Amino acid sequence: MTEVKIKEEKRGKLSFLDRFLTLWIFVAMGIGIIGGVVFPSLAKSLGEFSSGTISWPIAIGLIIMMYPPLAKVKYEEIGNVSRHKKEFFLSLVLNWIIAPTLMFLLAVLMLGSKPDYAIGLIIIGISPCIAMVIVWNSLAKGDNEYCAALVGINSIFQILFYTFYIYFFVTFLPKFLGLSWGGQTVQVSMLDIAKSILIYLGIPFAAGILTRVILIKFKSKEWYEKVFIPKISPLALIALLYTIVIMFITKGEQIINNPLDVIIIALPMLAYFALMFFVSFFISYKLGFKYDKTVTIAFTAGSNNFELAIAVSTAIFGIASDVAFTAVIGPLIEVPVMIGLVNIALYFKKKYYDTRIANNN
Repeated sequence: MTEVKIKEEKRGKLSFLDRFLTLWIFVAMGIGIIGGVVFPSLAKSLGEFSSGTISWPIAIGLIIMMYPPLAKVKYEEIGNVSRHKKEFFLSLVLNWIIAPTLMFLLAVLMLGSKPDYAIGLIIIGISPCIAMVIVWNSLAKGDNEYCAALVGINSIFQILFYTFYIYFFVTFLPKFLGLSWGGQTVQVSMLDIAKSILIYLGIPFAAGILTRVILIKFKSKEWYEKVFIPKISPLALIALLYTIVIMFITKGEQIINNPLDVIIIALPMLAYFALMFFVSFFISYKLGFKYDKTVTIAFTAGSNNFELAIAVSTAIFGIASDVAFTAVIGPLIEVPVMIGLVNIALYFKKKYYDTRIANNN
């Protein structure tokens, strides 16, 4: 086997931690639920360690969780997007117009009587993925450089526009449409949102850029990507699981009393992931894009930054809120769905792209 094939084979496999991510999430949920039921005073104690909208037991974990994916972003490759203007324009429309609008509609139609769950879904829908999408894209044999450039663009857009998007979709639009979210009007302060974004996304974003610039300068790009990144990558999963344990400590009793709530939240998520992926793939295919660009556009449009959604929902609505609980359910649903979509994408590649190339030859 040639060195190139070996590298391709390694690139096309999930790491041990990523492969069983859904299992680890279930385990963390179980530990949290058991801890909350056996030690009910834990939930109250956790709520006392907070300042304003910041819950300190979880703030550090969330910042650590966001740091590895933002340190992985190849910011220097963002300019590559400009070479593919049609693909880039479609990606922007899908990620920043269609995706949040679709999740808003699904939330209103399917969870309109449960406003906190609906808001949690909306916060997920306005968070394009900047971490695991690189894994899904690689497994599906997408364009890794183009994916890295889109991730960089989405990271910057989240810094610039996330505050406005939350205010628009959670407060302004429901009020404009006359929605009452089941009898309660939701008012979210843009100042609180901006502070949360600055803390939970701004700090790890700055740290990621500085880490990349400094270490590549004093070591090398190869060392940074082959040695440093693999060493810090597990921090994201550890911090995620830590966050889930703490959040489910506060929700243990609720889950035991209302186990169907997870299913209620999962249904619109499943609809969202499927619609965004297949619609994006179909449009890209009809526009004549190559497979590697098509699948990259589909996965960036069809996956979400659940780390950011958890951080923001926790900061704004509180660690024990149903909004934060909904955000935590996100990765539980998304991971197995994305693995399934990887297999579907590879099937589409074989049926619609490889066959077409063979016929042309």
